[in-house]
Amino acid sequence: MQKLKDLMSRDVKVISPDATIREAAQQMLSGNFGMLPVGENDRMIGAVSDRDIAIRAVAEGKDGNTKVRDVMSAGIIWSYEDDSVDDAAELMSKHQIRRLPIVNTDKRLVGIVALGDFAVVSSDIKTAGETLSEISKP
Repeated sequence: MQKLKDLMSRDVKVISPDATIREAAQQMLSGNFGMLPVGENDRMIGAVSDRDIAIRAVAEGKDGNTKVRDVMSAGIIWSYEDDSVDDAAELMSKHQIRRLPIVNTDKRLVGIVALGDFAVVSSDIKTAGETLSEISKP
C-alpha cells in the first residue's frame, strides 16, 4: 500500500492571511500551483486557491491588495503522511478538492498532494480517474 509520504511534494509554500491576493497569485504563478495553505501562528487556518481569488475577489470587484483572509476558505482538509493514497483519494472525492495538505504526527505541514500526483506515480490511474470523477460532480 502506497503512502502519501512516498508521492507528496515536500516543497510547500504557506502564505500569511495578511498577505495580499496579488502576492498569493504571484506565488502560485512562480510555483506553478493553484492552492496555498494559509498559516498563522504556526498553524494552518485555511487555504486560498486560484479559484478563491477569481470567484471571491476578482468577480466581486476586489483589487489585488485584498487580504488573503478575506477570500480564503476557512478550515482545511488534510491527511497524515502515513495515510494511504486510497484514503486520501476518498477524502479528496468526499470534499471535492484537488489538492491536499499533508501533515506529520505533530500536525506540522510536511507536504502536499495534488490529484495529478496519483496518476503520475501510480501505474494504475484508476484512483486518479475515480477521484477526479467524484471531485467534478456538481
